[in-house]
Amino acid sequence: MDKILVYLADDDFDDRELFVDALSELPLSTEILQFSNGIELMDCLFTNKTLPHIIFLDLFMPYMDGFDCLLDIRNFTKFKNIKIVVYSSVFQEREVRQLREDGANGYIQKPNSYIILKNLIYKAIHSLSSQPNESSHFEILI
Repeated sequence: MDKILVYLADDDFDDRELFVDALSELPLSTEILQFSNGIELMDCLFTNKTLPHIIFLDLFMPYMDGFDCLLDIRNFTKFKNIKIVVYSSVFQEREVRQLREDGANGYIQKPNSYIILKNLIYKAIHSLSSQPNESSHFEILI
């Protein structure tokens, strides 16, 4: 199997660094591209020929937040097979329900433990890659 292409959009440099370190320790063949806001992410989606398999998307970023980014991505048919996991510090049931309705495939609340972070990233990539390309599939990973 080819490498799993992962996009990570998060404005917090330290959170991105932790995520990349955790991902590198997993028994998965991955490549990751990082973005500090939704505008950078959207620009890359439209300019790169190779689309990611999965996007981890922070909700609260400057310029274009994760909510708007999710809606924009789901408005384009060419992005329909990309799995999107919202990756945020805040968990509010109402928001998570809305994210599901808007087309997210999963939700991870940023944990305080590095080991838990590794497990959640692995679960997200593994479980979503084994699911058919359905926007109706949604998991809250805790």
